[in-house]
Amino acid sequence: MTTLITALHITVCVLLILIVLLQSGKGAEMGVSIGGGGSQTLFGASGPATLLTKITTGVAIVFMVTSLTLAYFSGHKAEQSIITGNPAPVQQAADQTGE
Repeated sequence: MTTLITALHITVCVLLILIVLLQSGKGAEMGVSIGGGGSQTLFGASGPATLLTKITTGVAIVFMVTSLTLAYFSGHKAEQSIITGNPAPVQQAADQTGE
């Protein structure tokens, strides 16, 4: 279960990085909003949320959920071990006689 969530988390991390890098910056449209008449549109100068913005929001939510899930699992480790039935190996003390 933890391996599956870790794989999903790494995939979402890479997707989030790629999606954010594909988006244009907010400063790219500054010249248009100052004097370009963009304030008279329905949504203002920024326009409606694009598909890339919606995908970013969804991927960010999945990233947060997987982060919290992995943090929960790391704090609640199993109390069982595969070697609980075997006693710990005992090291024998070296002879004190010097031989």
